[in-house]
Amino acid sequence: MTTAGTGTGDWVALALVRHGETPLTPTGAYSGSGVPGPPLTAYGRAQAAAAGRMLARVGGVLFDDLPRPSVLITSPMVRAQETAQILAEELDDLPVRTDERARECHFGQWEGLTEADIDARWPGELDSWHVTGTSRPPGGESIAEVGERSGELIADLLAAHAGSTVAIAAHAVTIRSMVGQCLAAPPGAWWRLRLEAASISVLQVYTDGLAKVHVAGLPSDA
Repeated sequence: MTTAGTGTGDWVALALVRHGETPLTPTGAYSGSGVPGPPLTAYGRAQAAAAGRMLARVGGVLFDDLPRPSVLITSPMVRAQETAQILAEELDDLPVRTDERARECHFGQWEGLTEADIDARWPGELDSWHVTGTSRPPGGESIAEVGERSGELIADLLAAHAGSTVAIAAHAVTIRSMVGQCLAAPPGAWWRLRLEAASISVLQVYTDGLAKVHVAGLPSDA
C-alpha cells in the first residue's frame, strides 16, 4: 500500500476499533491469535458499548463528511467477536462479517506472557521483533507479516465498499499495521502507536494512494 497521492478517485473510510478489555489486558500479557480467547470482562463490554455509541455518531456530529458505518467486520478472535456484536447493537443491528485477515498477530511461544517474562526467556528478541518489524517470535508472526494481510484487507475493502464507512473490530498490532501503512511508516515504527482498549482510529484510503488518519475529539454534547 502506498501513500503518495492527492486524494482523487474513490475512497473507503475504515473505523478501526480495538476490542474491549479482557482479563489479560491489565496485565500487559501478549494475547495473540494462537488461541481463540480470552473473552471480554464486564468492563470490556461496557467499553465496547461506549465505542459503539461513538461509532454511531460518525456521519453526524463526528466526521460529518463521512457516511455512517454501513459494514461491520470482525477478527475471528472471541474478544473481537464479542466487541463487534456490541458495536452492532449500537449500529441498528448491522450484520457482522468475520475476516481472518483482521486477526491479531500470532505470538507463538510468547502467548500469555508479559514483556518481563519474554525478556527473561528470550533476551533481546522482543526488542528485535518491535524495531525490525521482520523478526518473528518463536513459532509466531512478524509485524511485517501482519501488515501484508491487513494491507490486502484494506485493498479489498476499497474495491468492494468505495464511498462507504467500514467498521472493523480488531486488535492492537493489526490496527497499528493499518494506521502505520497509512502514515507511510516502516513496520519497525508501528509499535510506537499506543492504542487503548476500545479505542477508535478512522482512516480514509483513496484509490490514487493517498491515505488520511482522522482523529476524533469529544462531541459538544458529550
